[in-house]
Amino acid sequence: MLCKDTVRGNILEAARKRFLHYGYAKTTMAEIASDCSMSPGNLYRYFPGKLDIAEAICTEAGEYAVARLREVMRRPSRTARERLRDFLFADMKLTYDQLEYDKQVFEMARVVAQERPQFANRILALNRALLSEILAAGNASSEFFIEDVIFTAEMLQSATMKFRYPQLHSKLPYEKLERELDGVLHLLLNGLDDGGAGKEQQPKSAQPTPTPDDLVTI
Repeated sequence: MLCKDTVRGNILEAARKRFLHYGYAKTTMAEIASDCSMSPGNLYRYFPGKLDIAEAICTEAGEYAVARLREVMRRPSRTARERLRDFLFADMKLTYDQLEYDKQVFEMARVVAQERPQFANRILALNRALLSEILAAGNASSEFFIEDVIFTAEMLQSATMKFRYPQLHSKLPYEKLERELDGVLHLLLNGLDDGGAGKEQQPKSAQPTPTPDDLVTI
């Protein structure tokens, strides 16, 4: 959460309010400075530009979401499969709500993701660490038999990327996204007990080449 008890925290809170009300593009550094009762020159001592302020706001929001997901995945009396499902659906709900009910946040998140890819990569890394923890727990409980937990977590993240900030990837309503994520998760889970991503496939025995007669069905 934003810290309001420091100059930096006050700047971020004032900027967040202005971004939400007027939009990122229409907000100027001078306006943020005015809201903080400081000069633009003083504001630039804390942040080189408006994009830096937006990145700081998005970073704190992303870290807050990761903390919430950590609580979800560590609920007691849940199997690894249940934790994985809880995690992915909670992640989608958190990010979907952020963008669906705050259109200005959508704009700011898009700009930061495009201009500062390192921001998105850092949040993805935090998210991926939680996925790795779930998979490792599944190995320990013999629910999964994954040879490379870290690589498999990366592939899981890639396979479900559409469901992180889904409005950036589709215009489907939330109910349709839930149906899709449920189907994708079903497919993924069926593979986690067979070595996970990165497992070398054993060569299959040679099969006879089918003849044209073999391909004809009556």
